[in-house]
Amino acid sequence: MSLPSPTAPDQPVMIVPQMTFAELKENFELFDDWEDRYEYIIDLGRKLPLFPAALQTEAHKVRGCMSQVWLVPGHAKDDPSKFSFAADSDSVIVKGLIAVLGILFSGQKQLDVAQIDPEAALRELGFEQHLAPSRRNGLVAMVQKIRKYAAKK
Repeated sequence: MSLPSPTAPDQPVMIVPQMTFAELKENFELFDDWEDRYEYIIDLGRKLPLFPAALQTEAHKVRGCMSQVWLVPGHAKDDPSKFSFAADSDSVIVKGLIAVLGILFSGQKQLDVAQIDPEAALRELGFEQHLAPSRRNGLVAMVQKIRKYAAKK
């Protein structure tokens, strides 16, 4: 993820994936245990662009998450036909999950967002065995909001 700061206090910087999902999966396989994988996910979250405090509002809040999560839609800087989003959380692990969702969804054509199967992708990473039900519910809520936003664009 890129780290530029917003140009205005209320203008978010969209998530720009710095790797493909295949590269993420390959990186994930380098770790022998889940403790190291969690640390890697947290590190991905630390690299998310700054999210303006002015956008941490009820209107941008993702419902269904145990943690506080805010998400706003946008498009890729170089191509308005490609979907992107900016997001933030008060939880370091959720920020990491946001980064993983950014790898899956940001930069995709808006119509293709609905075709992405995040559950299958997360199973490939082994998440189904290592995410608490409350985190899984929050992840589903984030995906639903991403798809809703992409469908409106």
